[in-house]
Amino acid sequence: MEIRKAQRKEAKIKLALQAPAGAGKTMSALLLASGITDWSKIAVIDTENHSADLYAHLGQYNVLQLSSPFTPERYIKAIEACEQADMEVIIIDSITHEWDGSGGILDQHGNMTGNSFTNWSKITPRHNAFVQKILQSNCHVISTIRSKQDYVLSDKNGKMVPEKVGLKGVTRDGMDYEFTLVFELDLKHNATASKDRTGMFADKPQFVISSKTGERIKRWCMSGISVEEVIELIGKANSVDQLRDIIKQFPEFRAQIEPLAIERKNQIISPIAENINH
Repeated sequence: MEIRKAQRKEAKIKLALQAPAGAGKTMSALLLASGITDWSKIAVIDTENHSADLYAHLGQYNVLQLSSPFTPERYIKAIEACEQADMEVIIIDSITHEWDGSGGILDQHGNMTGNSFTNWSKITPRHNAFVQKILQSNCHVISTIRSKQDYVLSDKNGKMVPEKVGLKGVTRDGMDYEFTLVFELDLKHNATASKDRTGMFADKPQFVISSKTGERIKRWCMSGISVEEVIELIGKANSVDQLRDIIKQFPEFRAQIEPLAIERKNQIISPIAENINH
């Protein structure tokens, strides 16, 4: 066990947009993504019956059509396909189907025989693997979540009028806690942050999401230490212990920095070995 000083690192945003149908989840996700990167580096994993193609006029983004069965493994493969295509922002529209769609977790659990509790112990790790794939991706990930529909009575000019509202997200309980930032959208396309680790949107008035929102998020993501700065630290390391500490401190960069650390280690060790031989 090792105690170290807290340090902000360059991040990839993991963001969720939660709203009922018609609130503008897909378009808001695309506008956010366009503020983070170029349109050509955006990929939409579309489970919503080609709804992503409705916004082709916005820019030349990419679409990966995902049809049923909506298993966690098929979502994972779709994310990996986007990563291998060098996308920078992946929009998963939506993750609701992984939980409550044809072939999703609830569907599969309902079709299993035997003890229900035991069956959950078998199927939950598959859902967890999907969640971890989102969190550990080296891409920015924007996930849309459907909200359950309900109606409330609102006073409109002295008359009680039923109004459609979005309630709890249709996904596993607690899924929203996994994201860095969660926006709730209403039917007028106004956004509020129900969870915000960035500190930029919490307790702020409602607003309409635009590419400027994505630009703010990008600046926050880039405000931490970058892989280039970590590589510079490796070049300045004077001992094997320092190199080991750098690798431990930045596990998310391990694949990129470990070969450089080994090279630097050899540079440090070689003069020591020569002195011993002499």
